[in-house]
Amino acid sequence: MGSSILPDLGAEILIPVCAVIGIFFSLAQWLLVSKVKLSPGRDSGSPGNNGAGGKNGYSDYLIEEEEGLNDHNVVIKCAEIQTAISEGATSFLFTEYQYVGIFMVAFAILIFLFLGSVEGFSTKSQPCTYDKSKMCKPALATAIFSTVSFLLGAVTSVVSGFLGMKIATYANARTTLEARKGVGKAFITAFRSGAVMGFLLAANGLLVLYIAINLFKLYYGDDWGGLFEAITGYGLGGSSMALFGRVGGGIYTKAADVGADLVGKVERNIPEDDPRNPAVIADNVGDNVGDIAGMGSDLFGSYAESSCAALVVASISSFGINHELTPMLYPLIISSVGIIVCLITTLFATDFFEIKAVKEIEPSLKRQLIISTVLMTIGIGIVSWVALPSSFTIFNFGDQKAVKNWQLFLCVAVGLWAGLIIGFVTEYYTSNAYSPVQDVADSCRTGAATNVIFGLALGYKSCIIPIFAIAMSIFVSFSFAAMYGIAVAALGMLSTIATGLAIDAYGPISDNAGGIAEMAGMSHRIRERTDALDAAGNTTAAIGKGFAIGSAALVSLALFGAFVSRAAISTVDVLTPKVFIGLLVGAMLPYWFSAMTMKSVGSAALKMVEEVRRQFNTIPGLMEGTAKPDYATCVKISTDASIKEMIPPGALVMLTPLIVGIFFGVETLSGVLAGSLVSGVQIAISASNTGGAWDNAKKYIEAGASEHARTLGPKGSEPHKAAVIGDTIGDPLKDTSGPSLNILIKLMAVESLVDNEINDDDDYDNGQSRKELRT
Repeated sequence: MGSSILPDLGAEILIPVCAVIGIFFSLAQWLLVSKVKLSPGRDSGSPGNNGAGGKNGYSDYLIEEEEGLNDHNVVIKCAEIQTAISEGATSFLFTEYQYVGIFMVAFAILIFLFLGSVEGFSTKSQPCTYDKSKMCKPALATAIFSTVSFLLGAVTSVVSGFLGMKIATYANARTTLEARKGVGKAFITAFRSGAVMGFLLAANGLLVLYIAINLFKLYYGDDWGGLFEAITGYGLGGSSMALFGRVGGGIYTKAADVGADLVGKVERNIPEDDPRNPAVIADNVGDNVGDIAGMGSDLFGSYAESSCAALVVASISSFGINHELTPMLYPLIISSVGIIVCLITTLFATDFFEIKAVKEIEPSLKRQLIISTVLMTIGIGIVSWVALPSSFTIFNFGDQKAVKNWQLFLCVAVGLWAGLIIGFVTEYYTSNAYSPVQDVADSCRTGAATNVIFGLALGYKSCIIPIFAIAMSIFVSFSFAAMYGIAVAALGMLSTIATGLAIDAYGPISDNAGGIAEMAGMSHRIRERTDALDAAGNTTAAIGKGFAIGSAALVSLALFGAFVSRAAISTVDVLTPKVFIGLLVGAMLPYWFSAMTMKSVGSAALKMVEEVRRQFNTIPGLMEGTAKPDYATCVKISTDASIKEMIPPGALVMLTPLIVGIFFGVETLSGVLAGSLVSGVQIAISASNTGGAWDNAKKYIEAGASEHARTLGPKGSEPHKAAVIGDTIGDPLKDTSGPSLNILIKLMAVESLVDNEINDDDDYDNGQSRKELRT
C-alpha cells in the first residue's frame, strides 16, 4: 500500500518542535502585553516611554492628557481593582481545585479498581479485545496506565485553565489603560493576551500527549492497541476537570452577574460595573473563572478526546497493525501544523493590520477565522500528502475499509470548514449588527415577555444550519473513512484552536477592561471604547461556544465509534428494547443536567440579590458614593454556592456510564450515549445563542448607535429594563448550562471508551459473537 513521504524521525521531530514554538510565541505575546505598566510615573502611554513608536508602539498621547484628567490616582485605582479581581479568581480556583482534586483522586482509584478487576488484577497477557488471536498486555497494566493518563489529562486541564485565568487577570487593567491611547491599542493588548492562553493550551496539550505516548511505548512496545487504549484516559481526565470548571465557574459568574444586574441596573438604575454595586467585583471575577478557565479546560478536553479517539481507531487499522509511526501520529501532526498556521494568522490581527475605528473590531476578528481556515486547508493538504501512504485501511466495525490519502484530507477539511460555518451562523444570530438580535431588541418595546419569546425563538432557529453543517461533515467523513474520518473531522474543527481561544478569551478580557474603566472613574470616551471592545467580545464568545459545541458533537460521535469498535460491536439497532430505553434515558440526561445547573444559578443568584439589596438598604451613603460596599461578602456567596452546587451535576455525568454499563450492559449504554448526543447538541446550541442574543440586544439599546436603537433607549427606559431582564434570564443559559452540555456528551462517551473493558466478560456469557449483535 506504499509508505509516507515524511520519515518517522521527521514526525517525531516535527511534533515537539511545533509545540515548543507555540509555547515561545505565547511567551513573546505575554512580554509585549507586560510593556503596559500598571504604575504611575513613567506611564505606559507617556511620550517616549519604552522608546517605541509607530502603529503598535507606545508613544501616543493619552485622552486624559488632552482633557486634563491625567491623574495618577486613576492608574493606581486600576491596579487596585485588577489585584482584587486576580486575587478573587485565584482564591476561587484554588478552592475549587481542592474539592475537585479529591473527586479526581477518588475517581482515579475507581478506574483502577474497575479496569484491574476485569481479570482479577492479572499480570498475564490476555487475548486482545479486537482480535482474540493476538495477545495484549495484562489487565493490570491497562488499569495502571489508564489511571496515570487520566491524572495526566486532569492536571493538564487544570494548568490550562489556571494559566488562562492568570493572563486574563494580568491583562484586563492593561487593556483599560491602553484604551486611553486609542481603540486599536486596547484591541491589540486584549487580543495578544487571549493569544497567550490559546497558544499555551494548544502547545501544552500537544506536547504532554506526545510525551505520554512515547513514555507508554517504552512498556507497551509493539502492542499499539493496548498503548492507545490506555492513552484514552488522557481525554477523560481533561474533560472531567473541564466539567467541574465549566459548571463551577458558570454558577459563580452568573450568580454575581444576575445579582448585580437585577438590583443595580433594574432596581437602582445605576450603570453596569458601577463601584457602588456590592456584586461588581464578584461579577468581574466570574468572567475569568467561567469564560476563561472554564472555556480553556473545555476546549483542551475536546482536543484531547478527538486525538484519543482517532489514535484508538488508528491503532487497530493498518497504521497500527503494520506499525507505521508517521501515519499513526497523523492526528498530532495536524495539530502541530495548526499551531504554525495560527501563529501566522495572529500576526494579521496584531502586526499586519491596524484598527483605527470601533467599526473595524468585529471584521478584524472575523478575518482571523477566515485566514486561519484558508491557511489550515492548505496545511492539511500538505500534511495528508507527506504523512500518509497513498492508500491504507481503516477499521470499520469488524472490517478493514480501503481509504486514499486525499479522502482523509477531505475528512479533515470538511470538519474545518463546518467549524467556520458554525462560527459565522453563531455570529449572525448573536451579533447586534444583524436583524435577529435587532428584532429581539425591538420586541422589548412591549415588555420582558415578548423579549423572552423572541429570544427563545431565535435560539431554536439558530440550531438549523449548524446541525446541517455537522450532519454533512459526519456524512462525508464517515463515507470516506468510517469512524476514523469523524475523529479527524473533529480534529480539523479544532486544528485552529489557538486562534479560536485567542478570539474567545479576548471577550472576557475586554469585559473586565470596561468594568475597570467604570470603577476607576475614567472618562466617558474611554468607556465607549471599552464598551465597543466588549460588544465585539460577546459575539466572539458566542462563536467560541459554537465551535466548542460543534466539535463536541463530532468528538462524542468519534468517541462513540471508538467505543463500539473496541467493544467489537458491529451495528446499532434502535428496535432492540435495551437500546431504545437507553436512547430515551440518554436524551433525558441533558434536560436533567440543565435543570440542576439552572436551579443552582437561581439559588445562588437569590442569595446574591438579597445581599446586594441588604447593603444598599443598610449601608449609609452607599448610593451617594460616600461609603464603600462589602465586596468580600458577595465574593464569598458566589464561591460557596458554586463549590456546593457543582458536585451533583458532575456526579450525574461521571456516574451514569458506570452504572448503566455495569448493570445494563453495553447495548443500553450505546443507546444512552447516542440519546445524550442528539438532544444535548440541540439544547446547547439554542441555549448559548439565545443567551448571547439577549445580551447583545441589551447592549444594542445601551449603545444607541443607530436611530432605531435610540428610539428604544436610553438606559433606564422601559425597553431597556425589559432587555436587562432578558439578558439576566439568558446568563445561565449561555454561560452555565449551554457550555456545560458539550462536556456532558463528550465526557460520557470517553468514559465509556475507557471503561468498556469492564463489560467484556460479563455481557456475553451466552457465547454470542459481538459482531452478530445489533445494538
